[in-house]
Amino acid sequence: MEIPEKAQAEALTDVARLGAARADALAQVEAITAELEQASVRAARAGASRGRIKQLAQVSPTTLYGWLDKAGIPTNRRKK
Repeated sequence: MEIPEKAQAEALTDVARLGAARADALAQVEAITAELEQASVRAARAGASRGRIKQLAQVSPTTLYGWLDKAGIPTNRRKK
């Protein structure tokens, strides 16, 4: 005989395990992104081309220019 509570407990155990793994992965992504932002700003201040920074960082122009704006580096972006 199938006990519904047992199936529910097993499913919830999987949800809890995967939820914790996801939270850990997201925290790691946030930490790496913060380091990538700092490195990108350092590269821009050192005179690296923004195209090359964007390429190596594998981020969109919007992301890169957002980081540079936040760091006080002029971007000369076109206003919409």
